[in-house]
Amino acid sequence: MKIALIGYGKMGKAIEEIAISKGHEVILKLDVTNPQDFTKQNLQACDVAIEFTSPHSAVENLKKCFDAGLPVVCGSTGWLAEWNDILKACEANNGALVYASNYSIGVNLFFELNTYLAKLMSKHPDYEVALEEIHHTEKKDSPSGTAITLAEQVLRFITNKKQWVNHISDNHEELEIISERIDPAPGTHKIKYTSPIDDIEIIHTAHNRKGFAGGAVLAAEFLVGKKGIFNMKQVLGFD
Repeated sequence: MKIALIGYGKMGKAIEEIAISKGHEVILKLDVTNPQDFTKQNLQACDVAIEFTSPHSAVENLKKCFDAGLPVVCGSTGWLAEWNDILKACEANNGALVYASNYSIGVNLFFELNTYLAKLMSKHPDYEVALEEIHHTEKKDSPSGTAITLAEQVLRFITNKKQWVNHISDNHEELEIISERIDPAPGTHKIKYTSPIDDIEIIHTAHNRKGFAGGAVLAAEFLVGKKGIFNMKQVLGFD
């Protein structure tokens, strides 16, 4: 594959390393230092784009890829209030998109485990549930997109919780997400069920960025030649 990297920070460099090790080419690298290279012509020379930037730039970046007819894997989080706009833009251009809040294969297995545990715990209201997440201090959004995905999975089944909040809460209808920013943590997520008798918790801890980067390259390989909107469950064959 010929890949365009949109965002060339630590994650972009990790993606580049894995892509090259798998025999792919990174022929376009875009970040804040070279916006003049973010052209339709340059995008059309690529087979797929992998976009890891920020909540403030992701939506416009995706639209540029759709306009160029370029499939795009998006790992930016914090912009989903504009999801319907992106859905329409993708469909209008007959485009292709993989979006995930987290591309790590381990995290996506963790999502499946979290959903299954929430189903089991829905029958045991004596347990109180809460989430914690830890990331590095450069993480721009809080809570993390991964934590929000985990919280939404819990809310589907723990019906006495009505919404998540990003602080400690005394309201039993609110699902706590406690966020910490500590270097050099690449990402830890914990879901804990607590009762007067015992605790049950599941934890995923990333050791480095390779899991996220490898999953993004896998998603790009999956997306080439396809049209439509996909997620990591489909990339990994969970659906």
